[in-house]
Amino acid sequence: MRAGHVGGPPPEQGGDTPHAQGGDPPASTPDPGQAPASTRTLTPTPTPTPTTYAPLTPTSPRVDVGWLARTRAREPEAVAEAAARRVRRPLLDGAGRLMIVAADHPARGALAVGDRKLAMAGRADLLERLCLALSRPGVDGVLASADILDDLLLLGALDGKVAIGSMNRGGLAGAAFELDDRFTGHRPQDIERFGFDGGKLLLRVDYDDPGSLRTLESAARTIDAMAERRLPVFVEPFLCRRRADGTLRNDLSAEAVTKSIAIAAGLGGSSAYTWLKVPVTENPDDMARVMETSTLPAVLLGGDVGDDQEGAYEKWRGALQLPTVQGLVAGRSLLYPADGEVAAAVDTAVGLL
Repeated sequence: MRAGHVGGPPPEQGGDTPHAQGGDPPASTPDPGQAPASTRTLTPTPTPTPTTYAPLTPTSPRVDVGWLARTRAREPEAVAEAAARRVRRPLLDGAGRLMIVAADHPARGALAVGDRKLAMAGRADLLERLCLALSRPGVDGVLASADILDDLLLLGALDGKVAIGSMNRGGLAGAAFELDDRFTGHRPQDIERFGFDGGKLLLRVDYDDPGSLRTLESAARTIDAMAERRLPVFVEPFLCRRRADGTLRNDLSAEAVTKSIAIAAGLGGSSAYTWLKVPVTENPDDMARVMETSTLPAVLLGGDVGDDQEGAYEKWRGALQLPTVQGLVAGRSLLYPADGEVAAAVDTAVGLL
């Protein structure tokens, strides 16, 4: 079965946006928004787009959640079939730079964007934003949890793109056990089985929380398992502490980020397949000194930048020039920009590379 379905008004003209109507695109130019012909009969029905937060500008193709649900219910094997059929590419292309869109936040219960507490809760809207972002020139791929990667596989949106599985999502946002971050997402064998291109793990360390030790040990063994399979693993380290109200705060001082990099780089029996996913420090001028801590390849993480999109671009711009920094992984800041202009936000970020 060839899976994939979107429907609705045509996208913006020009650029590299996904098709909403018409026949199959040429095989040499896979198109994430196109609905390939199916060998089985599944009648799509229109599904309204959530309207509780800023709509996309310009309009993207509409994802039919009903079609996805029926396909999952009637033909669960379609996910594995789509994974086996996916056109793969090297992690790094000729330019040697990575631009990855992140969407693994919902699986940890982190649905907020700025003051919009449930902004990422509308799955059709999120998938539409992802398909639009993946269609933009210079976007290499996506980092997401299993449910989202499965949706994107069914939509045909991952052909020719890097697919990175999010591995530990057990440290639920705001939970008392948040730092005991169990590996409840993709396992190394899942990433290998589905032919994905790497994995990502979150490594938050609070010297006062015993849960951090369990997370450190689990992370080390996962790095070993990924190295055995020759699969890249992106480690996102933070030193953090709890505020008086019990919430966690990541320490972005130069000293804390330096220590977190040193800790992450030393995990496991081999660092051959380890990448770092690092934040920009509070003072961006400290990044050159901080990134001297390790020779591991690194990507910058985006985070929730709020309304200061231009400020975020400026911070990324300088850090992207450092010798170990190979690219950018950004999610909410590109998928949910304050002005709703997803394509413009993504294109600007690509331009920084």
